[in-house]
Amino acid sequence: MPRILVLYNEPVLAADHPDAGSEHDILDTVEDTFKILKAAGFETVRLGINHDPQPLLDELARRPPDAVFNLFEGIATHPATEVSVAGLLDWLNVPYTGCPTPALALGRDKVRTKHLLAATGLPTPDYAVVDGPPVPRWRRGWPAIVKPACQDASIGIDQASVVTSQKELDARVRHVLAAYGGPVLVEKFVFGRELHANVVEDGPDRTLLVLPLAEIAFRKTGPGRWPVYTFTAKWDMESDEYKNAPLQAPVEIPAEAFGRLKAICAKAFRVLQCQDYARLDLRMTEDGKFTVLEVNPNPYLNSLALVNGLKAIGRTLEGMVADLARGAIARGVKAKALGITAGRKAT
Repeated sequence: MPRILVLYNEPVLAADHPDAGSEHDILDTVEDTFKILKAAGFETVRLGINHDPQPLLDELARRPPDAVFNLFEGIATHPATEVSVAGLLDWLNVPYTGCPTPALALGRDKVRTKHLLAATGLPTPDYAVVDGPPVPRWRRGWPAIVKPACQDASIGIDQASVVTSQKELDARVRHVLAAYGGPVLVEKFVFGRELHANVVEDGPDRTLLVLPLAEIAFRKTGPGRWPVYTFTAKWDMESDEYKNAPLQAPVEIPAEAFGRLKAICAKAFRVLQCQDYARLDLRMTEDGKFTVLEVNPNPYLNSLALVNGLKAIGRTLEGMVADLARGAIARGVKAKALGITAGRKAT
């Protein structure tokens, strides 16, 4: 019976910490994934780690799994560990699900992701990178949006992230630098429908499958309320922003537009060296043009967008999770056939 280790980040933030919602959410995904793998016939164990990787090293040495189901999203106080854990598994030649280290590193670095998207001709908003004061004059039109360059889960994004003057831009950049450090990404704000596109490698030939889309349906916009998927809108279920920015899935767009979107998603997936699955966040303007806002190489596996997208094409999350595990095991078998063996002295 193949053995799968479900690896995840143990929450380290207090329950009343303002960012705790984005961290504790992983526990539900771990529980569901564990149950799915057990039901699919895998010998399944789970392991949560935080600041000390030694328990992972001990587990890999004591009972080497056939593959790791990687749900590790990084420690909230040290988010770069999302990349470090994948790199550690690579070092030890332990196969794992999801995107590899280079893609995860890019997912943590919005600046390099933007450079890659722009350099390869993929549509993305005009942007500038600010490493520190003074803030260069913004000449790409208002409004603009200011983002921490090395955060995810909408951390650091709120209504004040959208600015309409150089004075507001200067103040917001100073705020982000003080709260999260640099660099800071400034983008031209793009109006339109906000769509989430889940991309999955399907079957033995790894054909890219773009699932039916999801949309953030902003219900309240106008002065003081920008159509932005803020941290509050994403995580605070009691807030007005959350209640007025529901995720709808699946949603349809014209077939011709969906064809163009699929081509964009496939190219971005390959350019960023993604594997197994990833998610693109895009805006679709009134004239039907797409622009890539984010590429998430480690998206929320239990999301309504993914679950309903699979259901719309006659698939299930349970089937996808089992296939991901089998795919990682197959990569391990292939590596062994090439003479690459998993580390056994990880102590």
